[in-house]
Amino acid sequence: MKMTELKELELKDLVEKLETTELKLQQLKLNHSIAPLENPSQIKAVRRDIARMKTELRLRELNK
Repeated sequence: MKMTELKELELKDLVEKLETTELKLQQLKLNHSIAPLENPSQIKAVRRDIARMKTELRLRELNK
């Protein structure tokens, strides 16, 4: 997900998307610990998406 897409989301939607993405990351890590993922770089991509979402939330908090 790109920053431009995140900027267009409402605050409520952004927080909801962050929560679902964090759950997805936990599930990916769990699946990877049991059996290797076909594409382990997914974990890295999801982690970066979470960081982008948290960055956007922080920017909105500071701009209030």
